[in-house]
Amino acid sequence: MQFPESWLRSFCNPDLNTQQLADLLTMAGLEVEEQQPVAPSFTGVVVGLVLEVAKHPDADRLNVCKVDAGTGEVLQIVCGAANVAVGIKVPCATVGAELPPGADGKPFKIKLGKLRGVESQGMLCSARELGVSEEASGLHILPDDAPVGTSIRDYLKLDDTLLTLKLTPNLAHCLSVQGVAREVSALTGAHLTRLPIKHVVPTIDDRLPVKVTAPDLCGRFAGRVIRGVNPQAPTPAWMVDRLARCGQRSVSALVDISNYVMFELGQPSHVFDLDKVHGGLTVRWGQLGESLKLLNGQTVTLDEHVGVIADEQQVESLAGVMGGDATSVGDDTRNVYLEAAFWWPKAIAGRARRYNFSTDASHRYERGVDPAPTVEAIERITQLILDICGGRAGPVDDQLIKAAERPPVTLRLSRAQRVIGMPVTLAQCQEVFTRLDLHYSTQAKGSDTHLVVIPPSWRFDLQIEEDLIEEVVRVIGFDQLPKRPPKAPIEAQVLPEAKRSLFAVRRSVASRGYQETINFSFVEERWERELAGNENPIRVLNPIASPLSVMRSSLVGSLLEVLRTNLSRKADRVRIFEIGRVFKRDASVINSDQTVAGIDQPVRVTGLAYGPADVQQWGAPSRTVDFFDVKGDVEALLAPRQPRFVAAEHPAFHPGRCARVELDGQAVGFVGELHPKWRQGYELPQAPVLFELDAAVLTQRVVPTFQAVPRLQSVYRDLALVVNDSVTHDTLMAAITEAPSEGLVRGARLFDIYKPKAAVAGMAENERSLAVRLELRDDEQTLTDERIEASLKGVLESLSQRVSARVRS
Repeated sequence: MQFPESWLRSFCNPDLNTQQLADLLTMAGLEVEEQQPVAPSFTGVVVGLVLEVAKHPDADRLNVCKVDAGTGEVLQIVCGAANVAVGIKVPCATVGAELPPGADGKPFKIKLGKLRGVESQGMLCSARELGVSEEASGLHILPDDAPVGTSIRDYLKLDDTLLTLKLTPNLAHCLSVQGVAREVSALTGAHLTRLPIKHVVPTIDDRLPVKVTAPDLCGRFAGRVIRGVNPQAPTPAWMVDRLARCGQRSVSALVDISNYVMFELGQPSHVFDLDKVHGGLTVRWGQLGESLKLLNGQTVTLDEHVGVIADEQQVESLAGVMGGDATSVGDDTRNVYLEAAFWWPKAIAGRARRYNFSTDASHRYERGVDPAPTVEAIERITQLILDICGGRAGPVDDQLIKAAERPPVTLRLSRAQRVIGMPVTLAQCQEVFTRLDLHYSTQAKGSDTHLVVIPPSWRFDLQIEEDLIEEVVRVIGFDQLPKRPPKAPIEAQVLPEAKRSLFAVRRSVASRGYQETINFSFVEERWERELAGNENPIRVLNPIASPLSVMRSSLVGSLLEVLRTNLSRKADRVRIFEIGRVFKRDASVINSDQTVAGIDQPVRVTGLAYGPADVQQWGAPSRTVDFFDVKGDVEALLAPRQPRFVAAEHPAFHPGRCARVELDGQAVGFVGELHPKWRQGYELPQAPVLFELDAAVLTQRVVPTFQAVPRLQSVYRDLALVVNDSVTHDTLMAAITEAPSEGLVRGARLFDIYKPKAAVAGMAENERSLAVRLELRDDEQTLTDERIEASLKGVLESLSQRVSARVRS
């Protein structure tokens, strides 16, 4: 919620400066997210009156103006604005003035100069040039009663600060300037000025019949008829300014008044064009198949879970959310029906979000709007309409259908002392409740004292004892809490040597050149369907945004989105990773302190490599990262354990460039290049290479064991083998290492592949030659030629039997 500091101080003006006021609100739970000046710093700008306007002799688009700036002499100013005219009052920057900084970051100084040979003694300014608005269509025309020569900063009250509060959902009573002022008064003891609201005496007896048939939707409904209004009356400048400083654009006088009172008192309202209403109104739940065109131009389909206001022919408004287009006020409106109501929060919560938008009204109603001053808000809006738009008002029809119950909440003094952690007294608690205007009674219960509080109508958040304890401590001040060290002993948890922490895994991945990212656990449903093959993802009941509607079962989609963001910012080489939980359905999971029944939540480590394999350098030509680069990263992360890479298929990866990572016969993840279909679908210039591994595997490590340095040298033998093209590296190595060799074969490495372009002697077209180097060693005695030959014979027999290999002639 955004509002100007001056508006708040008109209700409650404590002896605090702006920063102290912001700190006070933040420490009381009303976080001041941002504070910024209404306008940037500038000097030397005053209210000027244009006396004469003449065409520039040498420029068609320039005018030579005579301006009274209150200095005692008439200034000659050359101006190019199209809306300059005799008699208007505008901001005038005199010689020596400094305007807000431009693109170069330096203040713009006004000097005596010449434009096309005509001397100019200043500058007439637009709102954008002063930094008070983005409007740049011409000069900023001021009201006729603006005093000439007065500083623009003083006249427009530009020495003000905009405060933006980041309110939690339980602070609905602070969604108005009056509500925040009430909190400031309670926190500081400063006087709270109540808004004087006078009862408008009806001058006509017209009424609009309203029937409320859904008491679980609407608890109170009030309205009145006003006839003979002028909808084209200009909104007063003071109201336009305050609305703008609340982030609300001026629309028309009738709409502006409704919005103004909502920010002022926290009560949303709606103005119907009375002549467009057919018969009376009915407040009810919607019906399946009904539709409504809203004020924003969107047509929505309704059902029995959405509240509506309907007339005898059609639905006219979405209850508590937005009015309908059919009964909206316009320039031809003459008679209106003003409505304000109390909608039950549960009946409004989520209704706007289901149609993919939000409104200020729904934001307040779904958190709770005080039902008590509903009629007062009607009276306030009525008086403003009569003052600005004229007209004749009828009596207020007020229907109290069902009052909001406020059950008493009990605070135990001993419990408050224990939770707060310091000996608060009964007098302190009583003072806090008095300052917050909470009615209470004191009861002695043995050695303890109980304070029974009846929450006021505007406090929907006071429901349990802890809510009252929070009120006590925040008013007393969190800074008053004693600073005590923890009494419990702090012992470091030392992991066993065979495990490492996730932080160590992070450092290990980062050492490979990857940068860590953090993303939401809820993602687009499209990602789950396309990249994880998950047609039935776990849905979020209350998503923060419509695209983020399901829980992720893979981190691939999150990294692709980060990649797209980096590419849009002209990054050409990207290495990113994420360590996070994924969420998968699993009926075997039961409820516990760390699990949820039916949902498995393993931690995954996923990395993505895109662009050149290395940064540009002189020593090697540039090449694009490929499958084998990332495969090497995975091997390094799992070292010294040696994984197997088995050709496999994955919904996200290229069907011919994807491998399943296996460790000790168990699948622990995948590595592969992104599928061409998704590279095109996600608009990527080239395909990235990704890996995804179970974090549990990476947190395990092999404990080093002592092994003596071999006393005897190894013997190496090279074999040139002819095998079928279908023989894989893994099967070849398995045939060698598992051959009967008396344990002499200590290692094997493929170092050459020969594939002739055409059939040659001794090799068929579907065969190739593989060169393998064997390492043989006996730790106890020197190898003899006979033992070496016997071992080689065993290896060749194994290769012949298992992969049909033969020695190349």
